[in-house]
Amino acid sequence: MKRRDILTAAGVGLAATALAGCQDSGNKQATGSAAQSGGEQQTFNWKMVTSWPKNFPGVGVGAERFAQLVDEMSNGRLKVRVYAAGELVPALEVFDAVSRGTAEMGHSAPYYWKGKVPAAQFFCAMPFGPNAQEMNAWLHHGGGMQLWEEVYAQYGVLPMACGATGVQTAGWFNKEINSVNDFKGLKMRTPGLGGEVLTRMGGTVVNMPAGEIFTALQTGAIDATEWIGPYNDLALGLHKAAKYYYTPGWQEPNVTFELDINLKAWETLPNDLKAIVRAAARAINGDMLDDYNAKNMEALEQLRAQGVQVRRLPDEVLARLKEVSAEVVLAAAAADPAARKVYEHLAAYLARLVEYAEVSEKDIYNIRYSPS
Repeated sequence: MKRRDILTAAGVGLAATALAGCQDSGNKQATGSAAQSGGEQQTFNWKMVTSWPKNFPGVGVGAERFAQLVDEMSNGRLKVRVYAAGELVPALEVFDAVSRGTAEMGHSAPYYWKGKVPAAQFFCAMPFGPNAQEMNAWLHHGGGMQLWEEVYAQYGVLPMACGATGVQTAGWFNKEINSVNDFKGLKMRTPGLGGEVLTRMGGTVVNMPAGEIFTALQTGAIDATEWIGPYNDLALGLHKAAKYYYTPGWQEPNVTFELDINLKAWETLPNDLKAIVRAAARAINGDMLDDYNAKNMEALEQLRAQGVQVRRLPDEVLARLKEVSAEVVLAAAAADPAARKVYEHLAAYLARLVEYAEVSEKDIYNIRYSPS
């Protein structure tokens, strides 16, 4: 018993000494922080502009969730107010607004700025290109994010992946697509490289934000549109404005959404808040994909219950779209040095991923869905 008492006393003494040391160190750190922030930890109130309607399912909700998560994780030290498309800046001017400092943050899709930043579209979506799983591997573990940051740095913007759709649908059409000739004269809302493919197929691309699509389709200003998939299409009511719903989403096997941050504003954040922002972006990147996978399934069931017929594009049409897509992608890469660098890096990495997929995911899918 005496031996135990002696050890206990010694342990208490050591613990007290250690605690005193920690308190002294903590006081020194707190004093340093207080000196830097005028006596208390600094708080930040930032604006985030988006390309989405208010509380729009998937992308819009994802931006709101990001802001809530940052607020909770930082204990209110970094508050982000989310602005829907048009509230502070137009939907397609998010990148410029963040670049010039009108807002500290933005949430949008990289291919909207392809006219200003040609390489941006390769971080977003590529016809017959990487799916969400492959894109995330390249971005976060294959060197893609370093290239993305390099491309955006000259505009004073720091990008982060902050959401993904997974494989989309080919879209809604007011006429049947039975052959490649049916694309001639077709007016369609579709952005990015997929839009350039449509142009080469003889169609006309009309770019517009989500809030304008239904009216344009209903009034005949456009003949067809693709947005994301059943989850958002149902919310927009596109099934009430067009008859034919086609798959698969050849033009966008995935769309990666971006969180844009003004670099000057970013440098004002302490390291712990920077870490919180990065962690929140990664969390939303995965959560949004989960949301789309779950809600697309549910929405498709509802659309079918309302009489919507889902059609697959004919094989000859898909084959031609694939040929033209290859031409468009190579031309887009060749037209800009940064775009070429990004595309070649992505293509090389994707080739390695596909080689593994052949003996893993693809084989499992074939076995799972083959007749027993």
